[in-house]
Amino acid sequence: MKPALDWPIRISDSLVRLTAPLRWMALAMVAITLTVVVLRYVFSTSAIVLQEAVMYLHGALFMLMLPAGIRLQTHVRVDVLYSKLSSRRQLLIDTLGHSLFLLPVAGFILVTSLPYVSASWQVWEGSPEVGGIHGVFLLKTLIPVAAGLLLLQGLAEIACNVLALLHGTDISERSNDATVRHAADGKDSNTAQDNS
Repeated sequence: MKPALDWPIRISDSLVRLTAPLRWMALAMVAITLTVVVLRYVFSTSAIVLQEAVMYLHGALFMLMLPAGIRLQTHVRVDVLYSKLSSRRQLLIDTLGHSLFLLPVAGFILVTSLPYVSASWQVWEGSPEVGGIHGVFLLKTLIPVAAGLLLLQGLAEIACNVLALLHGTDISERSNDATVRHAADGKDSNTAQDNS
């Protein structure tokens, strides 16, 4: 593909590269949950801040990894025929799906979440639990941020698909970035670059 036309791929790949380190949040959630269980059942105590930290990490992980899920095609598909279709038809279905469903829903979430988040920021909303994390307003901020990232990823995917349709590019050959190519396999970007 011509360098002047590969800007959607660069945007899409950049979003995946930026969010790739967030996958370590899953390991942090496991470690914190294990700590909470040991504190509760071995030492008969609890730590609200640790329990809420798991919730914050969970929210951040899933909200911020949405663009990577779209880019790496790891999202759930309900269409049982999709895998049997040609690459061109898959691109058409993806383009229509992103245009008719992804962009409107992400835009709706972005617009409707702003007053909700603004109200939370105005009162610096904190945890209702004593000893909890006083950053609920930050957690709620992830909603419009995730919607914005999803909009950006959706636009990049539509542009990539249209360019692939126009130039006859295979859907699996879109990226030259080792981090993106190996992200779905769970390989580290350094290992992926060493293998390139």
